[in-house]
Amino acid sequence: MAFRAAGWGMKVCVIQFIKGKWKTGEQKAAERFDNIEWHALGDGFTWDTKNPEQDVKTSREIWEFCKAKVRSHDFDLLVFDEINYCTGYGWITGEEIAAFIREEKPAWMHLILTGRNAAPEVIEVADTVTEMRPIKHAFDAGIPATQGIEF
Repeated sequence: MAFRAAGWGMKVCVIQFIKGKWKTGEQKAAERFDNIEWHALGDGFTWDTKNPEQDVKTSREIWEFCKAKVRSHDFDLLVFDEINYCTGYGWITGEEIAAFIREEKPAWMHLILTGRNAAPEVIEVADTVTEMRPIKHAFDAGIPATQGIEF
């Protein structure tokens, strides 16, 4: 959706909560667009965390960064990639996100919040909710993530 919006001239900002230091194919593609701003701010995959306090701190800092980007009114579309995982771990509450959307998101602005198990409060304020789930995945058969497919 970010590339579709950018293709139509919309200003896009993608903010990643989990992915951090390594580059992904989508990030490399975004570099070709003048109207996509990309921020991979995470510390890595949190379900294998060794430092939950740092994960809370990082997710809270990224959430503040997201709010600042919304308040800037510089973007037509913002993607908060994997923010729903943060609510699942209790680092950011669904009510906090929903309240911010209700109170501060301009009507013309589009937000996409990704990640599994979106909080009920977030679902309630959303215009569209899509649930993606694997039926079968190569990872389950021991096939490692493939460059260009999973990242």
